[in-house]
Amino acid sequence: MNLGQALAWLDRHQNLERILADKRLAVPEPERMRALMDILGEPQHTQPVLHLTGTNGKTSAARCLAQILVSKGLTAGTYTSPHLQRVNERLAVDFEAISDYELAEVLSGIAAVEHLLPEGMRPTWFELMTAAAFRWFAEKPVDVAVVEVGLGGRWDATNVADGLVSVVTNVGLDHVELLGPTRAHIAKEKAGIVKPGSTLVLGERDPDLYDIFASEAAATVLWAGRDFDVEANDVAVGGRLVDLRTPGARYEGVFLALHGAHQAQNFACALVAAEAFFGRPIEDKLVAEAAALVRSPGRMEVMSQHPLVVLDGAKNVDGATASAMSLAQEFGWRGVPQPGQVPGQGNRRVMVVGMLSGKDPAQMLEALGARSADLLVACAAPSPRAQPAEDIAAAAEVLGVRSVVCPSVGEALETAIAEAGDNGMVLVTGSLYVVGAARTALTGEDVPATFHE
Repeated sequence: MNLGQALAWLDRHQNLERILADKRLAVPEPERMRALMDILGEPQHTQPVLHLTGTNGKTSAARCLAQILVSKGLTAGTYTSPHLQRVNERLAVDFEAISDYELAEVLSGIAAVEHLLPEGMRPTWFELMTAAAFRWFAEKPVDVAVVEVGLGGRWDATNVADGLVSVVTNVGLDHVELLGPTRAHIAKEKAGIVKPGSTLVLGERDPDLYDIFASEAAATVLWAGRDFDVEANDVAVGGRLVDLRTPGARYEGVFLALHGAHQAQNFACALVAAEAFFGRPIEDKLVAEAAALVRSPGRMEVMSQHPLVVLDGAKNVDGATASAMSLAQEFGWRGVPQPGQVPGQGNRRVMVVGMLSGKDPAQMLEALGARSADLLVACAAPSPRAQPAEDIAAAAEVLGVRSVVCPSVGEALETAIAEAGDNGMVLVTGSLYVVGAARTALTGEDVPATFHE
């Protein structure tokens, strides 16, 4: 199959986005993924795996971890989700995304053996992509695979791998329709990636959740605030300047080329995971190199300067709160308009916001600090689960924020840029779907439409 045919075959399989849009929930079946791996020759065991989950920050942490491994001279495969623009982004070796030819080839190989699965075991879209990642990493081959959980952990397709090191960045309320109504329920699902004898790097600091993770069979638990920490975390031009304490060392004055105080926490988790993998501290110069080189597209990403356009895929209240803090600290977006201030006076601040259904738009906008915006441009996320843009605009009006509705992300972006002017600022947020579409519009890339899952 060529890539178009391979993606068409892939999209004929059950997809989480379609399931949730239809309000039907699939019963998790790890046996199906195990059966597929058995047919493919257990490629998930070909190389050591470092496994990451968390409500927020797991993609950034995965990219930080892979960058440290590459700086150490290893060939690192990364499997992340969702993609922003092209499905190829999910599979990368040393940050080079899988080529169209290779993706078509690996998917064709899986399609050729799908019929060998037991009757009734039809894999899902995400299971097939996960299988493709493990098989491609085995074929390259890579020295180590950095694998991000798609959703939750215990029942996730990626959990067929045995992570030597497991990372949990944090636990928040998201995907409660699948993972459970409380943070304790969600923690139990995420703790499911911890394998016997492994090392767990736990970025979640809530002491009430610690025992949930400690009850798993990890040989060692390294806990944020106790065993490692970010001891200084200051704004710098182009990112952060941080001091880090790990079980093995102290790293001072490290420039991290990512915006947002929360990214220092993600880098700390990645650094501790790398130390655990190698069994020793990482050389200072390699930590400095990795921190300066790391990139995390769609996460507080600056796309232009005039106006300043920032993309941030905050998709829940915790993420929105972190986004608002970053805007205030690093980009000067702070406070609500003061009494007597002339509307539009000074640099204009415009938000482009689209969300998925199931989110409370009022809570999200409050967390984002939308009251300080001169205009909010609401749009529908390009997803079957898109929340109506009119609902977002209505929530903005209740908060006293002037709002308009645009039918697409591209039109919303054009409206926002025109409103902001050369000296203003535009924030695109609310969903990685919206961020991905905005990124495509800004870069002018010709990107095929595929489900993100």
